[in-house]
Amino acid sequence: MQKNEALRGLRILLVEDDVLIAMDIEDLLLDQGCAVVGPFARVDDASRAAAAHELDGAILDLNLQGALSFPVMDVLKEREIPFIVCSGYVELPQLREKLMDVPKLGKPSDHRMLVETMAFHFAAQRTTTSNSTPDQIGFA
Repeated sequence: MQKNEALRGLRILLVEDDVLIAMDIEDLLLDQGCAVVGPFARVDDASRAAAAHELDGAILDLNLQGALSFPVMDVLKEREIPFIVCSGYVELPQLREKLMDVPKLGKPSDHRMLVETMAFHFAAQRTTTSNSTPDQIGFA
């Protein structure tokens, strides 16, 4: 996949409890030149990371081991950090209203669509420019 230079250096929180999907998205982020914070598979770990790290955006699974990731979203909203929800549950009627103003992608997510969505929602709101080498910042 072609790199989107607008994503280079962005610090992205990755919240996903499926190991294979987390590895796939992490590889995509690293290939795009992003620094990956995570991946985190539990709501409490992800919430702490969302509060503690300087971030340009986040990619969140909605259902983390049976717990919804709304507490993580609340931390990100409070800090004005944009996020994208990637989940198989985004179209459930009972969740649609709560996620109305949130960019959503179903699973399995199309890499091209995820990159385009990140460029639109994250790169435009970049808080600082970073000349550091992208790397992996945290594990769960």
